[in-house]
This record gives sequence, structure tokens and C-alpha cells, in this order.
Amino acid sequence: MENNKYKLVIKHWAEADRPRERHLQHGKRHLTDAELIAILIGSGNKTETAVDLSKRILAFYDNSLIRLGKASIQELSRFKGIGEAKALTIIAAQKLGLRRNDTADEQITQITTANQVYKYMHQTFAGLHYEEFWILLLNRSNHVIGKYQI
Repeated sequence: MENNKYKLVIKHWAEADRPRERHLQHGKRHLTDAELIAILIGSGNKTETAVDLSKRILAFYDNSLIRLGKASIQELSRFKGIGEAKALTIIAAQKLGLRRNDTADEQITQITTANQVYKYMHQTFAGLHYEEFWILLLNRSNHVIGKYQI
């Protein structure tokens, strides 16, 4: 089985088992984190499929998307089959997810409690491995009129 000609690539999987096809048929909720990452990276390497490579990457980060989100391009590029472009794709997808959550939180337009500040700003800070300072600008009726990093 060590011969690469026997490697079972995703193209040879049953159509119902392929991540892209399962996503199209059943939606993203039916995919594992590894399968979603595999869709992003598109291909594995000579010895493992994109799904297997994604599982190995996630296992390295203790199956934590938060820890994976803190990885640098250089760290991800250490995995055989992940170059700068694929590493950047993984990081960009993580950042896009955070921005999506940021957008949803901005629907809170009036802040009257510390808990509302937390809900409003949580995704801005999620996944950061360094400190940031932000300021919220409120009008007299406590409606957010701006959010700026200092």
C-alpha cells in the first residue's frame, strides 16, 4: 500500500462522500471542520488527501479553530502540501468568519450595559494573541456612532 498509485484520492471517493458534493447536497452543517478546510485548500499532497491533511493540521492545533486561527502563514506552511497560498487561504477564511460575526454584532445600536459592550466587541477580540485597544463612540442616547482601534 506504500505505492502512491494505490492512494485513494478524493476524486475516486463515492460522490456522496466527497466534501464539495456533500456541501452542495446537504449544506455546510453536514461537513466537519476538516472537510471545510479541505474545500478551501483544494488538494492534499502525494501521500494524503486534502481531508487527511486538514485532519492532521487540526489535530496539531488540538482540533481548535481558535488555535488554528492564531497560526501564521509560516507555521501553516510547515505542513507538507501547504504552501503560502493555501496557508493564506485558511487564514483569510478565518478572518472573514470573524468579520462576518463583527457585522452581525454591529446590529446592536444602543449600548446601556457592560454585557452589551462585550457582545458588541467580542468577535473583534476573538482569536487575537496580542492586546488591542479600541474605543466606542456613543451619542447622548448611547447609540454607537463609531468603533475605532487606537
